[in-house]
Amino acid sequence: MTRRSVAVEAYKEGVPALSASLVGGLLAGVVLGGMRSDLQTIDGLLVLVPALLATRGNVYGSLGARIATALHQGLLEPRVSEADDALLRAVAAAISNGLLASVFAAVVATLALLSLGRPSAGLFTFAAISIVAGLLSGIALATTVVFVVFAGYRRGYNPDTLVGPLVTTAGDVFGMAALLLAVRVVILLGGG
Repeated sequence: MTRRSVAVEAYKEGVPALSASLVGGLLAGVVLGGMRSDLQTIDGLLVLVPALLATRGNVYGSLGARIATALHQGLLEPRVSEADDALLRAVAAAISNGLLASVFAAVVATLALLSLGRPSAGLFTFAAISIVAGLLSGIALATTVVFVVFAGYRRGYNPDTLVGPLVTTAGDVFGMAALLLAVRVVILLGGG
């Protein structure tokens, strides 16, 4: 292959994923902008937002990389109907890791706010929001990762090229939507 053909192939695979990433980032920003009153209702919630979004991209990006590697090595067929136990365990582990990271983020955010003398809704409220948001976004992201990696692989795309931009963007979009829903559920139940 020539350098030019390699570059053309990289752009052909990368530009659609990066374009989707751009649009998804804008959507996540719109959701965050719509959360202004929710952010003001729950003291210190804004401190938790970046940590929760970062964990989504990291945990589910790792899941996507694991699935892509299994496809490249021929250990996995790109069909959900033929999914094996290893795929199901990897998805379950990713969701569990996402939930653990969410609770850890709630603890660290609470401690940071307390140590700085800033108002905080408290550990219970932050943990409840983090767990609900982590579960909702985890299910959506695990489904998205499996679908995107399998569909891209079947269409001849390198799933490693797709995983980075699309998973982190989906993490932002689903993470913000799940966070908004979690905040409203916790407020409805008397938290905050």
